Amino acid sequence: MPVDDAPAKYPGPRRAAPALAAFAAVRLLGLAVLSLWSAAAGSSPHTLLSARWDSLWYARIAAEGYGYEVVLPSGAVHSNLAFFPLLPWLERLVAAPTGLSYGSAGLVVSAVAGLAAAWGVFAVADLVCASRHHRVDGRRAGVLAVALWAALPVGIVQSMAYSESLFTALAAWSLYAVLRGRWVVAGLLAAGAGLTRPVGAAVVAAVWVAAVLAWRRGERSWRMAAGALLAPLGAAAYALWVGARTGGGLTGYLDVQAGWGNGFDGGWAFARFIGARLASPAFAAGAGLIAGVLLVLWLYRLCVRDRQPAALLVYCGVVVALALCASGYFGSKPRLLLPAFPLMLPLAVALARWRTGRAACVLGALALASAVYGAFWLNGSGPP
Repeated sequence: MPVDDAPAKYPGPRRAAPALAAFAAVRLLGLAVLSLWSAAAGSSPHTLLSARWDSLWYARIAAEGYGYEVVLPSGAVHSNLAFFPLLPWLERLVAAPTGLSYGSAGLVVSAVAGLAAAWGVFAVADLVCASRHHRVDGRRAGVLAVALWAALPVGIVQSMAYSESLFTALAAWSLYAVLRGRWVVAGLLAAGAGLTRPVGAAVVAAVWVAAVLAWRRGERSWRMAAGALLAPLGAAAYALWVGARTGGGLTGYLDVQAGWGNGFDGGWAFARFIGARLASPAFAAGAGLIAGVLLVLWLYRLCVRDRQPAALLVYCGVVVALALCASGYFGSKPRLLLPAFPLMLPLAVALARWRTGRAACVLGALALASAVYGAFWLNGSGPP
């Protein structure tokens, strides 16, 4: 889909304000429900958001640097080298002048990054959804896309000291820069995404594919070449540094991830996990997992049918593939899908054609369900 057919309005603060307000409202609802639930359960919302699971690993890196590891009774080694450095760097940057703990600094980073991510999602949706193929108001669709993304069942992660919001912000703005032909900016943001999460490879792939397509159309600018060269530098630099530190060379980072039980097996381990649920009293859980996977694949099919730009399709496809086809802890998969925001665009286009009141009711119900589920989740097993 040629984005040149879309309006070239810059998604400045005034234009993006409704989307940012929608995002803030959904997240504040989630935090309010979490506070009420935690008060009844006798737990601390601050601790749940900033000092459990991955948040603790990021905070320890910010405080002590790399080198910490845990050896499990099975002999597996969980090393903090599995966690990319940009979030801990920013936690340290915020904590130094404010005196906040690193976990609290992570919440500040996540809050700011969440707004930046919402803005980026709006910018992409505003640009793409107003094309001649959709014939809807891009701004309206952008606001709805942001609200849908904020109200995902695992949306509470956007308010935690985790790296999902930071990564999504960098990815969304890199993709927007690609769609506007701002290659150097796209490459720099892709490099930042590569310093944030392993799935930064999805942003790099999107930049590269877009650059190849632009080259085939006849573009031969130095900016395009620079953007393509800059894009993988963040992820490559960290992977090479880990390899040098561990002595594992080019595969050093993969060895670290293997210690956590993470790898890419084409989805075989996930399929066996679902099969085990189906063959047990937890049949409903297995059926729910199948329904969730089918929903994700259906939404991606809609993205393809709607002829989203190649950069979005590549990015989203890689995010989905890495989430569904990787081994490791299976409870992480909904969270790993959080950055796949282009999946929201077909739904946003559909809602944009509804009356405002009807769309608002649907979004309100989704936001409330997300808030209740997030509070239940964090006061129970919580995100891995």
